[in-house]
Amino acid sequence: MPELKSIIEAALFAAGKPLDVDHLVELFTEDSVPPERKAIRDALKELMKDYTGRGIELVQIASGYRFQTRADLTPWLKHLQPEKAARYSRVLLETMAIIAYRQPITRSEIESIRGISVSTDIIRRLQEYNWIRVLAHRNTPGRPALYGTTRGFLNHFNLKNLNDLPALSELIIEGQVPKVELPSEQIEEEIEEE
Repeated sequence: MPELKSIIEAALFAAGKPLDVDHLVELFTEDSVPPERKAIRDALKELMKDYTGRGIELVQIASGYRFQTRADLTPWLKHLQPEKAARYSRVLLETMAIIAYRQPITRSEIESIRGISVSTDIIRRLQEYNWIRVLAHRNTPGRPALYGTTRGFLNHFNLKNLNDLPALSELIIEGQVPKVELPSEQIEEEIEEE
């Protein structure tokens, strides 16, 4: 039988989607003694080391493990793809950021933070991209939907979990997102003024 690491490597290349440890264990269902989950995790760690510094890398994201090209090589690879990468509007990205950092959150709370209304189209598109979903409904009049992120969001942005999001203060300092007055900041300012 081929080495465990080689089987896992081939499976990750052939799958075309992220595979978690459970999926990798299923590769060995016909074996009398399938490898232990720890052995699979160890093989994944070895593969990650093997691909360090190469053109592709093995990364762990929310849905499991996948091979991908290194992000710093994008300028050279973009010429290989005839279609242009999707462009997202500032409104869509701001709305997504608010949901990611403040979830679960209602549409009216998003509007309160942004200071302007959020169109139904923006929410619908975020749901179509599989970046957000309705987590529940608030038990208040009108039962507004509470939105939160999905695994699709984590996968698209190469995140294992929400703890991997950069600190919001870092993004504001780097100028990547506009300074948005969050409700807690507004309360602190009102207290200082009194």
